[in-house]
Amino acid sequence: MSDTPRLNDWLTTRQPVVLGLFRIVLGLLFASEGAATVFGILDRKASPVGDWPFWYAGVVELVCGVLVLLGLATRGAAFLSSGIMAFAYFTEHQKDGLFPLQNGGLAPVLFCWGFLLLVFTGPGAMSLTGLTTRKADTRPGSHHVTEPSA
Repeated sequence: MSDTPRLNDWLTTRQPVVLGLFRIVLGLLFASEGAATVFGILDRKASPVGDWPFWYAGVVELVCGVLVLLGLATRGAAFLSSGIMAFAYFTEHQKDGLFPLQNGGLAPVLFCWGFLLLVFTGPGAMSLTGLTTRKADTRPGSHHVTEPSA
């Protein structure tokens, strides 16, 4: 008899936590990219204020990265982040070669697809939105509606 069903069940029960950790790490990395661009930290020179598109992209990276990290407005912030990374790839990297390893666009591609995943999956566990939603559901007079089981 195979242990695969038991392993699949074990992995599935941990999916929200791992998704939450993925969101936190992705948000932290993205926010650090934005902070480096806007403030000139982490061995990077700051982009001049108002410099199109780099300074504006840095602000979006910083703000959306923090929102994703905290799990606030995750889907909207992830959607904007995914789009800005697609824009960065096609305008700054694609001209230097077809594949990300050729054109230095590996980070934008990975960010783009990672954020697109969060658009469809949501924040997972450990999000501030999840904490506030749970608190709102436990107030007197609130009713939590569940779907009927089959």
